[in-house]
Parts: sequence; C-alpha cells; structure tokens
Amino acid sequence: MSKTNRELTAREKQRVKKLIVSKCANYDKEYGCLPLDCECPMFGICYTNSALCRRFRNALLPTAPELQAVFEPQPLAVCKECGKHFSAQGKRVYCSDKCARDARRRQTAARVRKHRENKK
Repeated sequence: MSKTNRELTAREKQRVKKLIVSKCANYDKEYGCLPLDCECPMFGICYTNSALCRRFRNALLPTAPELQAVFEPQPLAVCKECGKHFSAQGKRVYCSDKCARDARRRQTAARVRKHRENKK
C-alpha cells in the first residue's frame, strides 16, 4: 500500500462507529442503516482508501477533524534540505527549524564567498 492508504487502527474504527451511532440521521440502533435496510457498511471499513458513505463523508466527517485528517490526508511536500516528506502547510519549504537554520547558514556562506570573490 502507498503512504496515503493504510489500515485503520482499532481506535479510529471505534471513533467512526461512535460518530455514526451518535450523530448519523440515517442510523437507527434497532434497524441499522435506514436507506440500505442493513447494518451500516461504515462499521466494517478497514482501510483509508475504502468507499465512504456519502452521508458520512459530507455531514459527519467535517464534525470530527481528527477523523477527517485520517480519511483526507494533507498533501506532502519534500524538504529541500534533508529530502524528508512532511505535510505541506502554507509556504513551508523545510520540514523543521533545524533544516531551515542549516539551509540559511549554507546560503549565507555561499553569498559571502561570492561577495569576497567579486571584491578581489
């Protein structure tokens, strides 16, 4: 499997079930999923790339940000300093402050070196 598709943990499965039981308008404890007239198919979901119920995806998932992050992963960027993948947020280019500091130090040294060569 790729990095974006993975198996759900037991805790994430519990959260999905709790969210459906407590907030889904189409779910009834006695009958299950009312439109399908069976047990909710979301209870058996095992992977993040599985097909999601439309009601779950549009109405329930936005109310649980921690689950939304699981099913809708953030785009990944590559650090220009160390090459490690990290979640892209805004205009970040480096994965950590350490990588940013190292890159700035290297760029400053190159700029000063070029300035000294031009001065001679």
